[in-house]
Amino acid sequence: MTICIWDAETGATLGNPLNGHTGNVRSIAYSPDGRHIISGSNDMTIWIWDAESGASVGGPLEGHTDYVSSVAYSPNGQHIISGSEHGTIRIWDAETHTAIGTPLEGHTGFVGSIAYSPNGQHIISGSSDDTI
Repeated sequence: MTICIWDAETGATLGNPLNGHTGNVRSIAYSPDGRHIISGSNDMTIWIWDAESGASVGGPLEGHTDYVSSVAYSPNGQHIISGSEHGTIRIWDAETHTAIGTPLEGHTGFVGSIAYSPNGQHIISGSSDDTI
């Protein structure tokens, strides 16, 4: 239920663990500018963290009805996408922390992996239903 930041060269932990989730952390990602970290959890929430201080940035993003299994930032850092065990994908405004539109549906299994295309025009998702 915690996130640790590690020095890639020395292996030492940096700062204190990031705490806030009440379930296992399933996915984490840095924002493109490195200022924020996002995390998705079995508690059905996404948290945004200040990468420097470790403080949470606002409260949790809520809207999934099952575990959040994958999170990613858009290349420009303006949006966050999240995939869930329910088989849906949500798009979030990274600044206002609000959901954009309705969940994207189509998978019949959990969404285990999501990513933006380099130009931010497309989202790709991989699911336990054996589809991409």
